[in-house]
Amino acid sequence: MIKIVGLGPGAKEALTVGCINELENCKNIFLRTEKHPTVEYLNDKGIEFNTYDYVYESKESFDEVYLNIAQDLIKKHNELGNLVYSVPGHPLVAEKSVFNLISLCKENGIEYKVIPAVSFIDAMMESLSIDPIEGLKVIDAFDINNQILDKRIGTIITQVYNQLIASEVKLKLLQQYNDETEIYYVRAAGIIGEENIRKIPLYELDMQEDIDYLTSIYIPKDINNKKDFYDLLEIIETLRGENGCPWDKEQTHNSIKNALVEESYEVIDAIDNEDDNSLIEELGDVLLHVVFHASIGKEEGYFNINDVIEAICNKMIYRHPHVFNNTEETISSTGDLIIKWDELKKSEKGYSSLTDEMNGIAKALPSLLRANKVQKKAKKVGFDWNNVNDAIKKVEEELKEVINAYTINNMENIKEEIGDLLFSCVNVARFFNIDEELALNATTDKFIKRFSYIEKKAGEMKLKLEDMSLEDMDKLWEEAKKLDK
Repeated sequence: MIKIVGLGPGAKEALTVGCINELENCKNIFLRTEKHPTVEYLNDKGIEFNTYDYVYESKESFDEVYLNIAQDLIKKHNELGNLVYSVPGHPLVAEKSVFNLISLCKENGIEYKVIPAVSFIDAMMESLSIDPIEGLKVIDAFDINNQILDKRIGTIITQVYNQLIASEVKLKLLQQYNDETEIYYVRAAGIIGEENIRKIPLYELDMQEDIDYLTSIYIPKDINNKKDFYDLLEIIETLRGENGCPWDKEQTHNSIKNALVEESYEVIDAIDNEDDNSLIEELGDVLLHVVFHASIGKEEGYFNINDVIEAICNKMIYRHPHVFNNTEETISSTGDLIIKWDELKKSEKGYSSLTDEMNGIAKALPSLLRANKVQKKAKKVGFDWNNVNDAIKKVEEELKEVINAYTINNMENIKEEIGDLLFSCVNVARFFNIDEELALNATTDKFIKRFSYIEKKAGEMKLKLEDMSLEDMDKLWEEAKKLDK
């Protein structure tokens, strides 16, 4: 049998009778580490043991260390028979090597027994007067990047062994907490004469000079700390609640749908302007609308924000089988990825024809962009011009048809022919690999710039634009063109 015992948080007074009995009555004792205050007591009692401190020097990661220790204990059990494996604190609290060992015992049919002990959590709760019933999360510093931090409950982070680990912990915490957040720095919790507890601002965590293997930290519950996603959910529900804002309460999916489009374009403006502060604000506005629609869906009983998140997570996993499904399928290029994406999308949407795909393109898209996407769908089966010259001839043909419609004053036909002309212009832009939306926007910006020159010059001449002739404005327009060139 393998018996797994805990040495408690460090004070000899915290050792259990069960632990001492096991250590005194077994010849084959193995400690994960000798770096623990209780070891001095074991030496005084004349208890002989071996340690695995040497493994830490030979492995590249702690995961490897803990797995190697467990594997060696199985080997030692097969060679020596009954043995005791001893770890700091409680065996089942923040002890990866113990869980590895238990798993290997089950695989190999080896009987094991865990002897309860006082954990460092008990010592922390006593020293800091923490009531865990109010919520307490315990995180291993080595696993902090895999954890979700929550300001709504107190959090203990253990195994803050050195400055490097403290720095990594601090950087992770600063994503969720303000840098001035007061935390408790705790060294040697529960060990009389060594215990040191002090409040420090979060940003000073890795500046402490006494960081060692006995160091832990505690971040108290602080619902007023840095805002997170759940605060946004609560804000929207408050605004739409009984005592909320009259305007927010009366909104529907339909009444705010256009605002989402506007906010999305403002995101694009921020990106084009390389304005990070504006990008933060505009992305927040888009997120606001996502949460707003989810809140409406929740009130109507059809869906909530969790359904939205679940749906997009499932979609991204489904459309990236080469990343998430551990298949042997490989994607060698972006082109292959796009082809595979389209195949998965067709299967997901249930499209059975190219017409289905075309109809699946959102009609709310800008018309030039929608036209481009439809044309690309047609190109897949070869329904496209052979070269750009043919596309240009089509533009000329459609322009003549617009003129003919105008000549006979057929307004309905003019509308149709102008649509055909614009559609043909998109074809030309596509052949040149030019984004027609960007091209038209650039021309609009150019027009505004040149018009601004006309307005400025008119002002210098003490003239109102309304009083100027078209010929006079055209002259200024030509001046503006020359300045551009």
